[in-house]
Amino acid sequence: MEMDGTRDESLVNPALDINETKLHNSLRQKTWDETITKDSWMVFKVMAEFVDGYEKLAKIGPCVSIFGSARLKPESRYYEMAVEIAEKITKLGFGIITGGGPGIMEAGNKGAFNAQGRSIGLNIDLPFEQHFNPYINKSYSMNFDYFFVRKVMFVKYSQGFVVMPGGFGTLDELTEAMTLIQTNKIGKFPIVLVGSEFWSGLLDWFRATLLKEGMIAEDDLDLYRVVDTADEAVAHIKAFYDKYSVNVNF
Repeated sequence: MEMDGTRDESLVNPALDINETKLHNSLRQKTWDETITKDSWMVFKVMAEFVDGYEKLAKIGPCVSIFGSARLKPESRYYEMAVEIAEKITKLGFGIITGGGPGIMEAGNKGAFNAQGRSIGLNIDLPFEQHFNPYINKSYSMNFDYFFVRKVMFVKYSQGFVVMPGGFGTLDELTEAMTLIQTNKIGKFPIVLVGSEFWSGLLDWFRATLLKEGMIAEDDLDLYRVVDTADEAVAHIKAFYDKYSVNVNF
């Protein structure tokens, strides 16, 4: 069966789950009409997301992105710490950018909201977990279809990154920021990892495997700072900008 020129394998075989459907559709030969109507026109949708993001975020002023799990509940100590970090960073003059959803993202936006600062939410359409939290400034609430466009907005408009405990998405955002700094594609903005116990296994692997095998340099281990309290996280951001005598107030 075809819909708008695209054969949907799940309609032909209802027993297929969504993953099997994606696999089948990626392996079958596409018609010329499908290539033109779906793949080529997708470029314009991507462009539209970039333009919308640039227009809305171009004048937000200096910001710090807060990354972390969508699954952490308000009673989590990391949720509470993220609220405190966001409040104190906001009082330094920064806006707060998060992924716009629940968990740590909600905590970051809540902290900015509590401190009456700019609270930016870059949401993503997902089949689970993700929904807008209520602490985002309406004029800075955005929704994306493409992860890569959303990640560009995170790094383009952030002057620092606070990384709370999280899963694959958080790791993706962390390594994206570190890679761009390592390769001089963006400035050497501060990256703060919150929770030494949580991050210790990964950081040990960085040193024992990546560094030992020559896949990163010793200096790359200086791209981040590990802290255990909100005050330490905020102090590192503040000290970085005090050192460069940068006025971060809006």
